[in-house]
Amino acid sequence: MSLSDTPVAPTTTLKPSLAGMTRAEIADALRALGLPEREIRMRVSQIWHWVYFRGARDFGEMLNVSKAMRAQLTEAFALRLPEIIEEQISVDGTRKWLLRLQPVDAFDKGAEVECVYIPESDRGTLCVSSQVGCTLNCSFCHTGTQRLVRNLTTAEIVGQLLVARQRLGDFPDRERPTDGLVPAGEGVRAVSNIVFMGMGEPLYNLDNVMAAIEIMADGDGLALSKRRITVSTSGVVPQFERLGAECGPALAISLHAVRDELRNDLVPLNKKYPIKELLQACRDYPGASNARRITFEYVMLKGVNDSPADARELVRLLKGLPAKINLIPFNPWPGAPYECSDWETIERFSDIVFNAGYASPVRTPRGRDIFAACGQLKSETEKLRASARMAAG
Repeated sequence: MSLSDTPVAPTTTLKPSLAGMTRAEIADALRALGLPEREIRMRVSQIWHWVYFRGARDFGEMLNVSKAMRAQLTEAFALRLPEIIEEQISVDGTRKWLLRLQPVDAFDKGAEVECVYIPESDRGTLCVSSQVGCTLNCSFCHTGTQRLVRNLTTAEIVGQLLVARQRLGDFPDRERPTDGLVPAGEGVRAVSNIVFMGMGEPLYNLDNVMAAIEIMADGDGLALSKRRITVSTSGVVPQFERLGAECGPALAISLHAVRDELRNDLVPLNKKYPIKELLQACRDYPGASNARRITFEYVMLKGVNDSPADARELVRLLKGLPAKINLIPFNPWPGAPYECSDWETIERFSDIVFNAGYASPVRTPRGRDIFAACGQLKSETEKLRASARMAAG
């Protein structure tokens, strides 16, 4: 290593950001500031309300906090969020944000992730990332071609929701964009649903994902129902029980094939946790019922997994499971080795599954023109030099 390649520690230290912290972390931060124990609980509730319910970006906005306390908070802490580097808006209203994260150490040059907002008539869905890059190498997924840099922290995961709500005017007394692409009307929330379907495998970052979900679902703040928070996994089977028992979000499985030989190619994790083992873990998932069905995601690849025989085998495999199947037309990306199934083929596949008693909606591709659709996310972070990746890993 040359002298010029030697990492140099930052000369300034950023103040800790309370935005994205759990209640316990905020309490610890205030404790370190020297606040008496009898006061900490009250201050945590105040800060929580202003950050997560009202979307405060400055301690000066916290009008029910004393002026002296606001000055003390300003001196010691920040309310820093991931920085929007680029916003792209699709012709269909989908928004994609490229977010820069604060460096976590001297080797980190400021990693980047993408998150996507999808507005619909009855909901607004935010697709969040849980890792910078991915380790799974799913052959149909653009994100899977990007090497893993690191896990996101709890604050960085929650920060994506806070950024989206700020940008969309989804906090009280905040103005919404006037471009007509965000659900409007009294009482209509711009972000009503969260899906962990962005960059990374959420169950390989389980502690931070579960902590983020608890913040998102806290009724005194962001107040999202866990029924409206979905964690999508390629099948990290050993973590299913803990996710369901300790956290309880909706579960989605990236299935994409009905035979182990093919799924080994499409989703290499299948070599470790094959279909039979994966489906048994789904049957055992805490809380799964006809009222809380597990979603199985199935990307439609022309001539690969889209035959009537595949559809019938899918029905057989899922027999007895409280399930619905999302059929996803393949979203192309540069250099992709697959094509999307013909529409007639997708409809025939859907009919077979539907006639067997399973909901089988075909997911309308959203944001294809800005590479915001399922499987297309990929940030410029992969250009980080190898030494930075190893140090961050």
